[in-house]
Amino acid sequence: MKSTPYVYVDLDKVDKNIQSMANRLKRAGIDHWPHIKTHKSVELAKRQLEAGAKGITCAKLSEAEIMAEAGIQLILIAYPLIGTENLQRLGKLAEKIQVRTTVDSYVVAEGISKVGEALGKRMEVLIEIDGGSHRGGVQPGEDAVKFALDIAKLPGIEIVGIFTYVGQIYGFSSEVEVKRETLREANILLETKELLHKNGIDVSVTSGGSTLSSFHAEQLKGISESRAGNYIFGDMNSIYHGIHSIDDCALKVLSTIVSVPLPGYATIDAGSKTLTSDLSVEGSNYGHVVGRPDVKITKLNEEHGYIRYNPECITFHVGDQIEIIPNHSCVIPNLNDFIFTYRNGEYAGPLTIDARGKNF
Repeated sequence: MKSTPYVYVDLDKVDKNIQSMANRLKRAGIDHWPHIKTHKSVELAKRQLEAGAKGITCAKLSEAEIMAEAGIQLILIAYPLIGTENLQRLGKLAEKIQVRTTVDSYVVAEGISKVGEALGKRMEVLIEIDGGSHRGGVQPGEDAVKFALDIAKLPGIEIVGIFTYVGQIYGFSSEVEVKRETLREANILLETKELLHKNGIDVSVTSGGSTLSSFHAEQLKGISESRAGNYIFGDMNSIYHGIHSIDDCALKVLSTIVSVPLPGYATIDAGSKTLTSDLSVEGSNYGHVVGRPDVKITKLNEEHGYIRYNPECITFHVGDQIEIIPNHSCVIPNLNDFIFTYRNGEYAGPLTIDARGKNF
């Protein structure tokens, strides 16, 4: 028996989730550039490409370096790259593969332009548009046009598209609200593209699409690409939003009851270093105990999880094991050197998290 806590994925469900999203986006005429920060695995990235993804999206340079070393040739780095060392690394990466990145300030655009000049080519960039979460980006409309006209003069970059992230969509609870926000996301990109065209700047790439908005891909019609990533595993947030069922969730954590100090109180060996401290969109539960919705994970220390239940209906003993669907699956692989895999209910070996810790 493997030591707990451990993380495992059902590869049959992974394949089903990959194909389902590929089909959904294809029907809407949208290319897929999945965000691999969810899994950080070369093997899973290649599965996504085999299913029709045009390229991949990385959060940081170090992720992209790992994926490029593994032979992946088309990578979007969805992050502003600042500083001499990062720009040198970008230049080395651009010598090996086709890489594009995002810009929302003249400082970043100028730095990338210098990389392009040194390489004797123009680096592809996407202008980030603030989708409403105010995490980054220039403002839609005239602000975006002014910025585009300013950086278009730089000799070492080529503006190939625009980019947005509408993170606040996860704060909406009803399908009607989510669809409305998804349509707004598409309109931000399409209206900005048209405005740029009227001002002499033509772009081909309109990049958006979180997992939640991409499940309503018909509302995104007209944009060129989606970066949906979390869909590959699913989690409690996607269940609460109605886009995954419990059975769709491919990633789970197995944990063991290590103490039962009082009736109704038990402690598991999975704490914040396993499940993370991320809460779901539905309150204070730190994950879902599979098959036991009446059992709550109410608190986490680093290596302990506190579970509460009605002792008149439920009995736990030291050594019992539970399966947990995490609230936010994207954070889990980065906590592990490898995760276990199963296919057809049989153990299929470890899956290396190649880009674990590559957050720089």
